[in-house]
Amino acid sequence: MNVLLCMISAQIEDLINIKSRANITENQVEALKKEGEVKRVAFSASLLTSGSATLGPYNTNVPLVFRHVTTNIANAYNPNTGFFTAPLRGVYHFEFCVGAHGHPSHASAAALVKNGAHILVAYEHQVNGFGSSGKGVTLLLETGDVVFLRQWSNTRIFDDSSRHTTFSGHLIFTM
Repeated sequence: MNVLLCMISAQIEDLINIKSRANITENQVEALKKEGEVKRVAFSASLLTSGSATLGPYNTNVPLVFRHVTTNIANAYNPNTGFFTAPLRGVYHFEFCVGAHGHPSHASAAALVKNGAHILVAYEHQVNGFGSSGKGVTLLLETGDVVFLRQWSNTRIFDDSSRHTTFSGHLIFTM
């Protein structure tokens, strides 16, 4: 009887150890899932929610606010301000396209800005007809860095339901 009790006691101890290891593994899996969710950052937006409009020309540089949001995973893009705020440190890729109907005296141009500093510009000037210009850039961002587009002074930017003027970005990898 003692031998049987020892065997049962050993099996109970083994089961307790197995259950403990299973709980640890389950917690690790949940932590990895949450970590993976945080690292999913992407947005894509166009200028207008409906209709068509030509913005500008303005006598000063003006931040562009892209109101028609197609994708906003992690909610890092704010459609009320036009600002993308990096939720974590990493390498991000941004692309934007600026549309315009040709005009003899006004080009179309927008600059990508990081924390107030000019990074690059998309510029197009044609006298008539439709034109567009686009750019892309990959940037290392720190948590809280802000990226947005700024329309250059004395330029015009066009958008309509075909979504000619867009701004997109996504996290490539964390650092």
